[in-house]
Amino acid sequence: MMLVAIAEHPHNFWLILGGLLLALEMLGASGFLLWSGIAALLVGLLTWLVPLGWEWQGATFAVLTVGSAWLWWYRLRAADSGRPASTLNQRGQQLIGLRTRLSEPVSNGFGRLRVGDSTWRVQADEDLPAGTWVEVYATEGITLRVRRTVQE
Repeated sequence: MMLVAIAEHPHNFWLILGGLLLALEMLGASGFLLWSGIAALLVGLLTWLVPLGWEWQGATFAVLTVGSAWLWWYRLRAADSGRPASTLNQRGQQLIGLRTRLSEPVSNGFGRLRVGDSTWRVQADEDLPAGTWVEVYATEGITLRVRRTVQE
């Protein structure tokens, strides 16, 4: 009975499938079902306008799903290419450009620097006394590279 109804009105099947996929997407599929749902809706509209055999309906659904997902991926990739690299969870990289005072002297090229509630190992090309104004200009692992600077 149900198969007869689907065979007589295939557009209803695709519209319902598209609606279900979009509803499932709203539950948190993180974009995975969005393009399949839209493709199913488009196949439903196309089947409603132009009678297609089930082979063509399935092929159209597959092509639209893959094509729309690829276009979306391509658009996101192009949008991300203009952004600078993220320093999220890279605390050392976030400190580049910081100007502050040394909390301990730099001796034999190494010392310590207090930033907020933590201290960092620093490396400099010259020995510097505690309290010297320095600027962080690079990181090497968890060691900050610093150089003497003027107070601002």
